[in-house]
Amino acid sequence: MGFIKKIREEIAIIRQRDPAIHSAMEVFLYPSFKVMLHYRIAHKLYLKKHYFLARWISQRGVRKTGIEIHPGAEIGKGFFIDHGNGVIIGETTVIGDNVTLYQGVTLGGTGKEQGKRHPTVGNNVMISAGAKVLGSFKIGDNSKIGAGSVVLEEVPCGSTVVGVPGRVVKRRKQCFPQEEMDQTNLPDPVKEDISNLQHANSELTNRLLELEEMVRMLQRKLEDGRSAAEPE
Repeated sequence: MGFIKKIREEIAIIRQRDPAIHSAMEVFLYPSFKVMLHYRIAHKLYLKKHYFLARWISQRGVRKTGIEIHPGAEIGKGFFIDHGNGVIIGETTVIGDNVTLYQGVTLGGTGKEQGKRHPTVGNNVMISAGAKVLGSFKIGDNSKIGAGSVVLEEVPCGSTVVGVPGRVVKRRKQCFPQEEMDQTNLPDPVKEDISNLQHANSELTNRLLELEEMVRMLQRKLEDGRSAAEPE
């Protein structure tokens, strides 16, 4: 009964988050659905220390879906991978509940260090297409990682991160769950920096013009004073 319940949960999650799915039967063809079936079996074997069998089942899932989830990773409820080709999830990754990943996401390490070397992803997190999260830090609950970002340090709860390297460009005062899965309408820190530089440049230009005008006025006054001092 537990297995059937998990199947139903997977179907409901995929149908809820992907508008391209029009029927429950389509879900059985979905890469996210297939890879999670392989992962659940491989993870149980991994916990029982049947490492070879766990990896064998995991690699079968990789060949079928293009999604690589190490059987040692810990994944919570409501996990969803949308168009998941190229997604990689490392051995010591811990993923909370209601997390959404898009294609090309990597939850990886930074080298060959031992112990916990992959990220911990909190609840209600969205990681957009092509983002790389590298290291053994935490992505706080209710956070959003922009497409193509490279995250190398801890992300506070309720944050929006974009850029290479990733930086927090928006943080909510109250850490509520994400209301929507918008990947495009994110703050652009580069555009903001350029706008600030343009504004500063405009202010400096205006100030320079004012100083040049003051210099010209002083020159005229000096010339007028010299003319008045000269004998007729």
